Amino acid sequence: MLIDFFFTLKEAKIPVSIKEFLTLLEAMEKNVIASSLDDFYYLARLTLVKDEAHFDKFDRAFGQYFKGVSGAFDANAGIPLDWLLQRMKRELTPEQIAALEKFGYDKLMDRLNELLKEQKERHEGGSKWIGTGGTSPFGHGGTNPEGIRIGGKGGNRTAVKVWEQRAYKDYDGDRELGTRNIKVALRRLRKFAREGHDEELALDQTIRATANNAGFLDIKMQPERKNNIKVLMLLDVGGTMDDHIERTEELFSAAKTEFKNMEFFYFHNCVYDYLWKHNRRRNAERFSTWDVLRKYTPDTKLIFVGDATMSPYEILQPGGSVEYNNEEAGAEWVARFTAAFPKFIWLNPEPEGLWQYRQSVNIMRQLMNNRMFPITIEGLERAMRMLSK
Repeated sequence: MLIDFFFTLKEAKIPVSIKEFLTLLEAMEKNVIASSLDDFYYLARLTLVKDEAHFDKFDRAFGQYFKGVSGAFDANAGIPLDWLLQRMKRELTPEQIAALEKFGYDKLMDRLNELLKEQKERHEGGSKWIGTGGTSPFGHGGTNPEGIRIGGKGGNRTAVKVWEQRAYKDYDGDRELGTRNIKVALRRLRKFAREGHDEELALDQTIRATANNAGFLDIKMQPERKNNIKVLMLLDVGGTMDDHIERTEELFSAAKTEFKNMEFFYFHNCVYDYLWKHNRRRNAERFSTWDVLRKYTPDTKLIFVGDATMSPYEILQPGGSVEYNNEEAGAEWVARFTAAFPKFIWLNPEPEGLWQYRQSVNIMRQLMNNRMFPITIEGLERAMRMLSK
């Protein structure tokens, strides 16, 4: 049974080995866990998966293999009350939506503080209190042109702040591409140079030297030819970027293949005073943005990847981040990056025809000196030409 499970993980391209599989079997023989599918899941993941980047693949493979084990689940589990209370999304006419008032960032925060002191019970379908399914700017599941989302999922993407703990996933750098065209487009940026110690045969020079030496072999060596382009990639993750995971993973995978000297960091919506490399540990392992700016040399190519779809406050307003109160506006950090790395671009997975309708996209394009390109073959070719100038 477990041998088939082992091959299921291999088919999912999880780098499991025989030694790790034997460790799992040994742990099972010594009864280190109870007879529980949940316990077995954590034991198997602990012994077989060496890198948390493969946790999502492991979850999918585990679910695929054990999907027939119905006895492991409670057939009489109750439906959460919040699911029953959540109404269908409220539909308003364009005129009704236009009539809703925009408070502005400062007034929104002041009003929220007042409601937190006054409100004592749950509300639904109204226009004033923190609740669900209404037109109030506070809560979720309703309609408002500018508000603070508290709990639940976003729908209209107009929230200026989000009050919840959010979990993001790392982009998969090993994803197989359906087309090689992205790699070919990125390849235009590569520049090769011979650097380091003499490590490989210089065939042309060897032939020429041997001929000049009356036929006696005269071997010439040369440094290996390496790609000397340095790339810093900053990737937007979570929120509206969930709609573009597949395209972004294709780009990320291709970039890791083509650019051997590439570093990457994650941000959400706009860069602020810290970045991170692992989304599961983004609250525990943060990298100071100042340190990133100082670490890399000015000849590094800077590539932002994101849909730039957010509230304009997140770019222009101190404290405008949806997740915490940033002391400086995102626009200031973007300006620091573009000043530190003169060769910079922004790659946007959103269709280029939609950019004109997104206020935040237009603001970001101005900050990037119009160096924003769509993630299409033609767009990537334009972007690589810009970075190569």
